[in-house]
Amino acid sequence: MAKKKAAKRRFGAVRQYPSGRWTASYVDPTGLRRRSPETFATKTDADVWLSQVEADLTRGDWTDPDVGAVNFEEYALRWVEERQLAATTGELYRRLLRLHILPRFRQWDLDEVTPPRVRAWRAERLEATGADTTVAKAYRLLKAILQTAADDELIRRNPCRIKGAGKESADERPVATVEQVDTLADAMGPRWRLMVYFAAYASLRPEEQAEMRRHDVLLPEEPDPDEPREREAEPEPVLLLISRAAPELTTGHRVTGETKSQAGKRTVVLPGFLYVDVRRHLDWFASKEPEGLLFVGERGAPFRRSTFGRKWRKARIKVGLPPNFRFYDLRHTGNTLVTQSGGTLKDVMVRAGQSTEKAALIYQHSPLERQKEVAHGLDTRVRVARRGIADGHGKGRSSSDSGPSGARVVRHA
Repeated sequence: MAKKKAAKRRFGAVRQYPSGRWTASYVDPTGLRRRSPETFATKTDADVWLSQVEADLTRGDWTDPDVGAVNFEEYALRWVEERQLAATTGELYRRLLRLHILPRFRQWDLDEVTPPRVRAWRAERLEATGADTTVAKAYRLLKAILQTAADDELIRRNPCRIKGAGKESADERPVATVEQVDTLADAMGPRWRLMVYFAAYASLRPEEQAEMRRHDVLLPEEPDPDEPREREAEPEPVLLLISRAAPELTTGHRVTGETKSQAGKRTVVLPGFLYVDVRRHLDWFASKEPEGLLFVGERGAPFRRSTFGRKWRKARIKVGLPPNFRFYDLRHTGNTLVTQSGGTLKDVMVRAGQSTEKAALIYQHSPLERQKEVAHGLDTRVRVARRGIADGHGKGRSSSDSGPSGARVVRHA
């Protein structure tokens, strides 16, 4: 009986080496013959690999095996440069790459960064650092870089597939009391006390305060003493115009530019009890030129983060606040008081210069008049709290319009 002739292969070719192992090859859409990246123990294994390649070609999922041969470090550094990031964000990304990502991935090409290698890297970082928040930030950055590589069709699919790995579960930030804010302001001394109040009761970021100019403070016109006025009339509030920021990098270099987001450009209405402190600071400490900085050191130079940080730590210890209470947490304190004073979520967002993409908030508005109402509510709440503190201690912080925030400042000066 005649031997049955083997069917001709429809796609690709397989071949056995003298060693007994098998290899497979095929012609790609460009006419170039491609060989399997590894050998196979059996002919069946080689046939299966060819079938998978054929299926990818049929579905349109085939990618050039050489396209992902791009060094990860080169791609990641170029990714950061192309993003035109804010100075502080760029500094953070480069630090995360340098300390946490590149030591593991710099020697590999993009297509060599696989899900098992990502999982092993994350587990090692969690064990080595114990800093869940930092590792989550690093994972999010790695995922963003590799997602762009997938969008660029350099890799077929993003290998960062760990559910919840980029989520930060930070502890709830601590909140100071009104008495603690006042004590912090006193402990910082006359030159810096207004920065404490601006952080707590105006929700200003440190970098926003660093770039504030004298002309950014709009004081109400002094009333004419000869002109009769309504006894119950509320005085016009102090307004702060926030349009620029000057964050200081870890190198000590200060980068002056736009606010953190478009929402950061805002007008902040100060509660009335801060008028005395603002007036005194302008008279005593701010640069005298209209374009001059509002907060400067004793020699007239911009304050440095390191110098201010030392003063802050001493003041925090004196007040008895926990070590994890940051100057930035004063914003959280003030925003909490705003909500307790009747402010809505949108009011807080406008006041603090925060942005959101949630569609529901687009239809809620917080105009200047509403911000004045919020500032008045905050003013009333702090005055009541101070009266209670003074009554409880048996010593008088005045509850008059001009008294509370200026207490003891002359003695410190």
